[in-house]
Amino acid sequence: MTAAAPIAIFDSGVGGLTVARELRRALANEEIIYLGDTARVPYGPKSAATVKRFGGECVEFLLHFRPKLVIIACNTASATALEDLDQIVDVPLLGVIEPGARAALGASNLRRIGVIGTRATITSGAYPRAVAALDKGATVFSRACPLFVPMVEEGRTKGPVVKAVAQEYLTPLLEQEIDTLILGCTHYPVLKSVMAEVVGAGVTLIDSAETMATAAKELLAARGEGRPESAETPKQHFYVTDVIDEFERVGRIIWPDMTGRIERVEIGRAALR
Repeated sequence: MTAAAPIAIFDSGVGGLTVARELRRALANEEIIYLGDTARVPYGPKSAATVKRFGGECVEFLLHFRPKLVIIACNTASATALEDLDQIVDVPLLGVIEPGARAALGASNLRRIGVIGTRATITSGAYPRAVAALDKGATVFSRACPLFVPMVEEGRTKGPVVKAVAQEYLTPLLEQEIDTLILGCTHYPVLKSVMAEVVGAGVTLIDSAETMATAAKELLAARGEGRPESAETPKQHFYVTDVIDEFERVGRIIWPDMTGRIERVEIGRAALR
């Protein structure tokens, strides 16, 4: 593997663009390959076997680009497929859950941690398990926030309605006296300013996109695989499994400065079962 190889990211849809955005900020020299499995989003209601198959197909597609790192920016796929994928793929894999749990423990003094996410992510219990694996003394309070994703994708990222929804979702967690809140969905960093206003200065927000970018930077540094500086601007390539226009529309809400070619692709069945 060469340092000039790209970093590959996949998500079930567009939310992983927050990870790509933060990766570009943290590692400005790196080439990024992004796959959004927009034809089959959301992964949450699917069976574990189906999510593993979808994840395997996405990784199989990305491996054609010979990446030095694959980031699974989907919380559902991270919770369900990462362990199996890690055993059959030679390239390093990073999922969103463990870095978020580790960052939350690093920020929390009271060891009272809140986590918000989609219903599927919260039901999976992935974050409480990840936190417990690192610190059995910490307590995790979870809350599903199903309205946040559609609000982001409709461009409603601020204003009284968004704040009211955030207050309804977050108040029960604040009543548990949390001092740290994990944004357990890659769409949620877009609403970070509203959430910060609701929870106040006493609660630290753990941005899943930022923690992933930090984890990627640390891993590449440890392996000596950071891409050297070049006179050429590093490329960004985006692939989707459904219509391009919708991906671009929502993508520019999430990442206004997004640049690069967007292509529609078909992905096949992987060997993972």
